[in-house]
Amino acid sequence: MDTIRPSVLFQPERLVALRSTGYVPLTQHDSHPPKPLMPIPSRASDKALFTPGPLTTSLAVKQAMLHDAGSWHFEFNAKVAAIRKTLLHLGGVSQAAGYECILLQGSGSFGVESVFATAVPPNGKVLVLVNGAYGERMVQMLQHAKINHSVLRFPENEAPDATAVAKALDEDPSIGFVAVIHCETTTGILNPLEELSKVVKQRERAFFVDAMSSFGAVPIDLESLGIDFMVSSANKAIEGVPGFSYILARREALLANEGHARSLCLDLVAQLRCFEKNGQFRYSPPTHSLLAFEQALKELEEEGGIEARGQRYAENHQTLITGMRELGFKSYLPEALQSFIITSFHYPTSPAFDFQTFYRRLSDKGKIIYPGKISQGDLFRIGSIGRLFPADMEALIDAIARVTQELKITL
Repeated sequence: MDTIRPSVLFQPERLVALRSTGYVPLTQHDSHPPKPLMPIPSRASDKALFTPGPLTTSLAVKQAMLHDAGSWHFEFNAKVAAIRKTLLHLGGVSQAAGYECILLQGSGSFGVESVFATAVPPNGKVLVLVNGAYGERMVQMLQHAKINHSVLRFPENEAPDATAVAKALDEDPSIGFVAVIHCETTTGILNPLEELSKVVKQRERAFFVDAMSSFGAVPIDLESLGIDFMVSSANKAIEGVPGFSYILARREALLANEGHARSLCLDLVAQLRCFEKNGQFRYSPPTHSLLAFEQALKELEEEGGIEARGQRYAENHQTLITGMRELGFKSYLPEALQSFIITSFHYPTSPAFDFQTFYRRLSDKGKIIYPGKISQGDLFRIGSIGRLFPADMEALIDAIARVTQELKITL
């Protein structure tokens, strides 16, 4: 590496001074007037998580878990009802419009599997669009549940082609269900929901979207996109903590298969019936995660909603990509397909680079990044979501510059 940006390497005192005030600017470009400051409470000794989830959370979200809640108590049930209503609103729908929000214990993958276990008819067939590891996980779920399915695979650096999807549906009328990942965090690619939904709905098939990393950061209107089922998780862009997933579902499509669930615990209709009967989960709810999520939803609203949060994440991503390129790192995806949620970078060709050593040195400096996951090629990934700001991305670039210098990695 020939040079390292002095502005990044030798200004840690600027970041320390900002941290000491308890505030960090939304952007820190010296050539522009400063924007209003946004509070970011100290994370104490926590390392910053530059990952797609679980994420760095605010101090207030953590503090919300310092209380106990009775799972059958009316006050807790009221919180659950409010969370379900708010999530529908964030998806652009409501119960009056024929949609339901079902909360389900477990990670996002539990939520995805619950849709397959509950909403696919006994003799139904699913078409899975795959361009990454999480699409492949959907295929594994269908295999384990012995659900009939077919797979359309695309390269990991290409979006699913709507024309190919239309052809597959036209050639196989037995396919009644199409499933896709919105943001495939294997690479950070953002798949084209609008194009895909158009061909799916024209052919009157059910449309299932895994919006795990995108919901809360990218506007998704379920009704206008014709989405029948959408799944996300508490510990993603809404910036809560792990413990549950949530499913936004068109009520008619969900209830059409009542009694056909392939799993006791993942039966979404049974879970919905309990919420309708007494406002409660069927089995022990993740009470502390729900209290944290209630606070996270308040912080989303205070920030300005999905659009404002997406703007912050986009600024984080731009700060990251600019800094990494200046250091000499190369990103994997073309810009047209790259989301602002997580970005994949090629390993340097330098023989001095070893990812585990690189990772541990960054961890020693309080920065946690993510290993790569594509089937071919060596990449590592850096997330831009969570309670992070452009100043955090600058601090990460500073740490990466120092590590590359310490390890004598040439770029």
